[in-house]
Amino acid sequence: MCRHIAYVGSPVALGEILTTPHHGLVRQSWEPRRQRYGTVNADGFGVGWYADGDPVPGRYRGAGPVWGDETFADLARVVRSTALLAAVRDATFAGADGEAAAAPFTEGPLLFSHNGAVRGWPGSLAPLAGALPPERLLTLAARSDSALIWALVLHRTAQGDEMAQAAADTVLDVGTAAPGSRLNLLLTDGSTVVATAWGDSLWFLHSPGRRTVVASEPYDDDPSWREVPDRTLLAATRTDVLLTPLKEPTA
Repeated sequence: MCRHIAYVGSPVALGEILTTPHHGLVRQSWEPRRQRYGTVNADGFGVGWYADGDPVPGRYRGAGPVWGDETFADLARVVRSTALLAAVRDATFAGADGEAAAAPFTEGPLLFSHNGAVRGWPGSLAPLAGALPPERLLTLAARSDSALIWALVLHRTAQGDEMAQAAADTVLDVGTAAPGSRLNLLLTDGSTVVATAWGDSLWFLHSPGRRTVVASEPYDDDPSWREVPDRTLLAATRTDVLLTPLKEPTA
């Protein structure tokens, strides 16, 4: 499906997280080590990052493979940030809006990515989509399961839910509506990272007070990487990581 990664911590060049590590996200786009579904992630990519004093992230995306984009290579080399979220995409369905369907999605201070697929899409989520305000449906970022999941998360945050609660409740709702879906979500506001492990791999690397990295798979062989158990919600800052079990919906 996809590979994604988020970082919060001391300022780093984007490339220190995405390109320099031996098994960084760019290499994972053609040679993932722990991808359970699909292989080559060549259907789009994106990175979002935060600049000092500006809560709204910048973003750069492309519709093709990340390894062929020279602008991305330059950007990753020179841009520094204390937080980022990046993804490479293996599309579930062909022709789903190109660059518009590439993560990260963004609204206000938030960046979002989904690694997985909704079983029975689109019919399985019709009831959840029907419960959204019409303007939310009319402004979907793309015609994809990930974009609708993003809209569901945003609907909850707009009603006052914290990021972690919005992500957890959205996964439980979608998991109930479409059993067997893979719903690894990744969300950040530049200081906190929220992620779900639901059907695919998720790992984190934590150096208290310095950095936290959350990723579909480790970008190196550091033994400090820890795998997140399936059906788990992760909430992390540069100082703390909290894991909470997600109760799987029952019929």
